Amino acid sequence: MSTTERDSARVHAACEEVAMLPPPRGVPGAAAQRKLWGSLAVHVVLAAISCVMILPFVWMVLTSFKTLDESFAAGWLPSALRWENYGALLNPDPDDLRTRGMNYLRWYWNSLFVASCVTFLQVFTSALAAFSFARLKWPGRDKVFLLYLSTMMLPGLVMMIPNYQIMITLGLVDTYWGLIIPAAFSAFGTFLLRQFMLTIPASLDEAAEIDGASKWRLFWDVILPLARPGLITLTIFTFIGNYQSFFWPLVMLKSSSRYTLPVGLLFFDSSQGQQLNLLMAGITMSIIPMLLVFVLLQKYLVKGIQLGAVKG
Repeated sequence: MSTTERDSARVHAACEEVAMLPPPRGVPGAAAQRKLWGSLAVHVVLAAISCVMILPFVWMVLTSFKTLDESFAAGWLPSALRWENYGALLNPDPDDLRTRGMNYLRWYWNSLFVASCVTFLQVFTSALAAFSFARLKWPGRDKVFLLYLSTMMLPGLVMMIPNYQIMITLGLVDTYWGLIIPAAFSAFGTFLLRQFMLTIPASLDEAAEIDGASKWRLFWDVILPLARPGLITLTIFTFIGNYQSFFWPLVMLKSSSRYTLPVGLLFFDSSQGQQLNLLMAGITMSIIPMLLVFVLLQKYLVKGIQLGAVKG
């Protein structure tokens, strides 16, 4: 092979190697640049909104470490972190006029107990009603569901007086059951779980019936496990909503030993003057259960909302 032929072969091989290389990335065009800057602007705006929304929470936490005088001052940062504000609530001194008559831990327990009982009962009753409306066939089912759903249009304050009269008749005023029973049933919870159960294939019901499963067995062993994201979503909504409920406990409760946290926190502004630093410490500790419930069950919340909106 001559020198010219060898050079030609090398050039040909080099051209083949270049042809096998991936194509070079082009410079983004004007449309791509506008899209990039638009996305960046959206993220900047969302970050700014997030910072604005978190400012009250930051102020609350910082104020909980201040003295009473500092809590009414213009500055945000405390001169020192005073953990004794939290100690005054968790282990009050009988000689301290600021916390005399307060029972913060008792109020904390009352809120957790009532919210947990309401959550369990409301999720259970809503699941039973949703199963009946979504999986069973009976005359007038859809009309009854619409009638049941129409109760969501009534404001809670409108129903407060009739519920209070019923609790007086039953002798449940100033009791835990007076807080729990009226909130144990929910049209919203029934609607949410019904929408979720409608997404479960009907063939599962037929297969269970062929295997000899009863309606209760179908509900308990087949539908409920598949509806877990919807149940957890309703659990989050119900617990948070009842844990921070204010008006109904304020109307129902007379004894300070049965106060829930939202009602008990009024004590900070009425007994020995406005104890703003202690109030912020109490509120800071009160949001811990809600944060834990939301953080631990967040992925189920998103999944439950998405799946529950698929079919109506």
